[in-house]
Amino acid sequence: MKKAIFIVLLSAIYLPGFTQSSIRLNNFWENPYYITPASISNVYSTVFSMAARRQWSGFPGAPSTAFASATVYLDKMQTQFGVKVFEDKIGYTSTTNVSLSYAYALALNEDWRLHLGIAASYQSLSYDVSKVIIATQTDPGLYENMARESHYNADLGVELASKPLRIGIASQNIASLFSPGNTQQTNMNFLYAAYRNYTDHSIDLGGGVCGIQYNRLYQLELNATAYFKIAQEETERFKIGLFYRTPSEIGAIAGINLTNSFYISYSYDYNVSGISRNSTGTHEVMLVYRIIRDSECHTCY
Repeated sequence: MKKAIFIVLLSAIYLPGFTQSSIRLNNFWENPYYITPASISNVYSTVFSMAARRQWSGFPGAPSTAFASATVYLDKMQTQFGVKVFEDKIGYTSTTNVSLSYAYALALNEDWRLHLGIAASYQSLSYDVSKVIIATQTDPGLYENMARESHYNADLGVELASKPLRIGIASQNIASLFSPGNTQQTNMNFLYAAYRNYTDHSIDLGGGVCGIQYNRLYQLELNATAYFKIAQEETERFKIGLFYRTPSEIGAIAGINLTNSFYISYSYDYNVSGISRNSTGTHEVMLVYRIIRDSECHTCY
């Protein structure tokens, strides 16, 4: 009974105020397409990505997220098509999102590209009533607010990119701003910049900053990453990074390129606020498969 109460309370508090408006991954720096439809790979023609996240391990009813995406870039058309799917579970609630995107790469000069992206999504919210334990099970109004809900939404993104630097702005769930009934995922905005140097040394360095806004809440994330190469290879073999997210989360990310196409990473973060008394932290695993371009890229910087 105590566990069931935890699940009910967590869903009641977390769902309307936080989680459904801030579903995201730690590894979005490795795959920015997760937060913006304007993200286009400069190296790979096709990218497949999968991730699983278990938040606040040990806390009853805590969020868990499964994510998958695929993008295909057509060089002659300077166009990218993408699809993104995720499911987020919190207690007895489950949110599903299926999104299709289109992006265009505009060459500004030899070094810089402007990426413009748009996405449309179908979203649904459902409940697992078998996990709901309430003393008055015969109450006729018990499940009237637990019917499946579905809505449509849209995302926009703009990114200015060169080989070492990218700067972007993205807005998720724009339709929620204009539809009072579409509240399962509220509008969320990102302003970000990421830099990485490319040298002949065995170690390259990079970092990023991302401002995040949703409802009346604001967050700032900072990260720093070291990329390790072997025998002067152009692509790193593995990387290690640290990040801090306001107001009280710290974490680390480690990733390795098993082959030129297959990449795997793991991240761990720990919330140092009061929830740490009931949680051992958050775990996340990401798998990425990338198809290298088989011909010269005319729009690459």
